[in-house]
Amino acid sequence: MSSSVSPLAPKNVPDMPVIAGVRLATAEAGIRYKNRTDVLLAIMDKGTAVAGVFTKSKCPSAPVEWCRAKLKGGKARALVVNSGNANAFTGKTGRSSTALTAKIAAKAVGCSESEIFLASTGVIGEPLDATKFDGVLGRLAETAEPGDYLAAAKAIMTTDTFPKVATATVKLGKAKVTINGMAKGAGMIAPDMATMLSFIFTDAPIAPAALQALLKAGVEDTFNAVTIDGDTSTSDTLLAFATGAAAEHGAPKISRASDPRLKAFVKAFNQILANLSEQVARDGEGARKLLEITVEGAKTKASARKIAMSIANSPLVKTAIAGEDANWGRVVMAVGKAGETADRDRLSISFNGIRVAKSGARDPSYDEAQVSEAMKAPEIAIKVSLGLGKGRDRVLTCDLTKEYVAINGDYRS
Repeated sequence: MSSSVSPLAPKNVPDMPVIAGVRLATAEAGIRYKNRTDVLLAIMDKGTAVAGVFTKSKCPSAPVEWCRAKLKGGKARALVVNSGNANAFTGKTGRSSTALTAKIAAKAVGCSESEIFLASTGVIGEPLDATKFDGVLGRLAETAEPGDYLAAAKAIMTTDTFPKVATATVKLGKAKVTINGMAKGAGMIAPDMATMLSFIFTDAPIAPAALQALLKAGVEDTFNAVTIDGDTSTSDTLLAFATGAAAEHGAPKISRASDPRLKAFVKAFNQILANLSEQVARDGEGARKLLEITVEGAKTKASARKIAMSIANSPLVKTAIAGEDANWGRVVMAVGKAGETADRDRLSISFNGIRVAKSGARDPSYDEAQVSEAMKAPEIAIKVSLGLGKGRDRVLTCDLTKEYVAINGDYRS
């Protein structure tokens, strides 16, 4: 975890309200880090619905496999998250660790092991000593309280420089419902489902199937539209928990994601996902600039997404941004290599609203001094117009600096 906070970090951290039916506690278990919290226990009331999306990596972590299997039950009583060790590529030892962690947590909470959900983040390939949870989780279960989401977000950080939280309150029927979210992630970020680790809590009474549908749809233009380095983690996990406590205050019970009463909730839910995913981009390892890439005029939205990701994942584009160089030639390269339909002579490119290329050549009004000044901004918007159709998409990334190399060059040492 970096000692200096990213210059792109949000200036204000929201006050995170209590969500009925959720209690949180954190502890230092000494899994890898010293003198910092590295374990989170979240306890949910009986009947809490759960939904999840996970990495599509063919080498998933043991906790991902555990959660996928338990998700079928649709109910959750507790979430255990540890930082410092991903419990990935750990074979039978890793599976034994998840089973032991769930057993310890179930005993501490007083529920079935099938209602325990797990997530781990950190070094890949190192065995996770689950015996370190023995006693710790019991103590956390006794001290867990509604409230401190910021402390919870700090406990799950690895190379993150700031905790990532977001909240919203909306009407569901005649009742107010709250949505709180947290996330971690700064490197090995190219989600192929959701995000690195992210957890959403709400008191809305939403059935598991409906919650699953909302989550699956919500990640596509949020977490799946963010990349830091083009590397999809073995541990990507996004879980959503709905306690249903707001039903006591008149919130209607929702069984279908298409229920029209969910309109305001869905908007707020997706805003939480978008907020958290942008915070991940802002905390990219070594990042100094937030980069928004918009591709329009593509044949389809899918084609626009692929081209935008090609630009966002290009080390040449990202290093140019770090050097405050509006090198549109690198953008042209990234468009061309994407494998999607493009016409060089229709292509236009702009940086922060200043068009630098038009119809396949340098813009006639190009002014190097003007563009250079614009590139000093902490947020850079690249817009690419293909002139071929109505397909449009947007992705977020960050620049690639020397610090990224330094962080990952000695990550295990």
